Amino acid sequence: MKRQAQSGPAPGPRIGSLALDSPFVLAPMAGYTYPPFRALCRRFGCGLVYTELVSVEGIARRMPPSMHLLEVDPGEHPVAAHLYGHDPARFAEAARIVTDLGRFDAIDINAGCPVPKVVRRGDGAALMKDPARLGAIVAAVRAATSLPVTVKTRIGPSPERPNASEVARAVEEGGADAIAIHGRYTSRRHSGPADWDAILRVKAERRIPVIGNGGVGNPRRAVERLASGVDAVMIGRAAIGRPWFFRQAVALWRGEEAPEPAPAERRRLLAEHLEGLVELTRREASYRRRRRWDPEEAAARHFRGAMIRYLAGLPGLTEMKRRLHDVRAPADVLREADALLGGAAAPGGSSA
Repeated sequence: MKRQAQSGPAPGPRIGSLALDSPFVLAPMAGYTYPPFRALCRRFGCGLVYTELVSVEGIARRMPPSMHLLEVDPGEHPVAAHLYGHDPARFAEAARIVTDLGRFDAIDINAGCPVPKVVRRGDGAALMKDPARLGAIVAAVRAATSLPVTVKTRIGPSPERPNASEVARAVEEGGADAIAIHGRYTSRRHSGPADWDAILRVKAERRIPVIGNGGVGNPRRAVERLASGVDAVMIGRAAIGRPWFFRQAVALWRGEEAPEPAPAERRRLLAEHLEGLVELTRREASYRRRRRWDPEEAAARHFRGAMIRYLAGLPGLTEMKRRLHDVRAPADVLREADALLGGAAAPGGSSA
C-alpha cells in the first residue's frame, strides 16, 4: 500500500531492510502487548510493535502457549517477534520457525528482562553478564533468518557493572540491525530515573540504530528524548490504555498539537480493545485443558489493568478501583466505563 507523503520531519529510522514510518515504537510488555492493543497503537502512529516475551524453547517445541503468543493481526505490521532464552542453537531454531510463519517483519532478542525467574535461568538480562554469549546468539539468529534482527537490553546488570558499551559492541559485531536500550540497570528494574546519557554514549559509539527506552511518561518527553540524538524512542507503560499516546507524540514531533481524546472516542477504543481481547482469549481457550473462567470472564479480568489506564484522570476512578473485584464480564467493564465517561458512547460502538 502506498504511503501518503508526510509533512515535517522525515519518517522513522531504517532497521535493516525495514523502514519505519514513525520514530516512536511500542515496548514489549508481558500481559499487555497482545495483538488487539498492538494494532491500536499502530493505527495511532506507532512505528513498530513487539510481541510479548516468547520462549525460544517453547517455539522450538511448537508448544501451543508459545505459538499463541506469535499470533498477529493484519493491522499491526510492522511487528517483531520478541524472543528470550540463552542457547544460540535454540534461538536459531526458533528464528527459522518464526521466519517460516511469514507473519513477522523482524526478530528481537531479549537481553533486558529483569524478572528474577527469567534471570535465574540465564535468560533475559542475565545475558548482559556474558556479552560473548549474547553476540553468539545474535550471530546464530542472523544466520537463521532473512528478517532484520534487533536486541533489547539495558545499561548494565548493576551500577557496579555498567557494561552497555561492551554489550552493544557484541550485538553489532554479531550482526544485529539495531539495539534498544533501557536506561536502567537490571538491579533497579523499573525504579529510579533512566540514564539517557548512558544510552547516548552507546549511540555515539555504534553504527547501528539505537532506540532509547525508559522514563518516557508523556508525548512531549518522547519528542524531547528523540531530539537528544537517538534514532527512535520506545514507549512502555505510558502507552498502556493510551494508544493515542503515539498520535500525540507524532503531532508534537511535526510541530502540531494533538489533544486528549473526547470521552466518546476513549470509550470506543476501550470497547474495541476489549472485544479484541475477548476474541483472542477464546482462541487461547481452545488448547487449554484447565480453565478457571470462561473466555469472556478471563478477558474481562485480564483487562482490568488496561481499563484503569483508559479511565485515568476521570472523576470517580478511585471509587471504581474499589469495585474492580466485581468486574467479571465485558458488560461490567463497559458499565464502569460509561459511568465514568458520562455514558458517552459512539453510535454503533462495540458491545464486546
